[in-house]
Amino acid sequence: MKSMKITKMVLAFALMAFVSIGAFAQEKPSPAKTAEGMVGDAKVTINYSSPAVKGRTVWGELVPMGEVWRAGANEATTFTTSKEIMVEGKKLPAGTYSFFIIPGEYESTLIFNKVAKQWGAFEYNPKEDALRVSVPSQQTSSMEERLVYEVMPSGFEIRWEYGKASAKLGM
Repeated sequence: MKSMKITKMVLAFALMAFVSIGAFAQEKPSPAKTAEGMVGDAKVTINYSSPAVKGRTVWGELVPMGEVWRAGANEATTFTTSKEIMVEGKKLPAGTYSFFIIPGEYESTLIFNKVAKQWGAFEYNPKEDALRVSVPSQQTSSMEERLVYEVMPSGFEIRWEYGKASAKLGM
């Protein structure tokens, strides 16, 4: 009788542990996110995976300066515009692009690449770039734990840790 109770307790404990581990495993370390907005009559959509800082130094360590970065986690970030727009005064035709950044201490290069489906930046080819623009690298006073993009009528912004970059968009 006593051994049956112990067996039931062990089974109940094992089941609870299994359910807890399963629930924890389902939490994604870099969840998929979408930033959307209108720029004139063009719809702009940025799809990305949002990694967390988790106590790490992002700029210059986790993300090296001066090297192509996928601008998110997992698959390359994509940038879609329903109509031709201007990015920092340069034309970007309607379409979906992979989006990369070459971060720098004072200036960063934003890259719109014609090969939209890529895993990270491992097969990035600069010959496929549709557009490159330079923007100032900025520091913020507030910490952004997760990578975030925001689309506004006048442009878009990327923020992570204490770093920020913005690009002007227009028609």
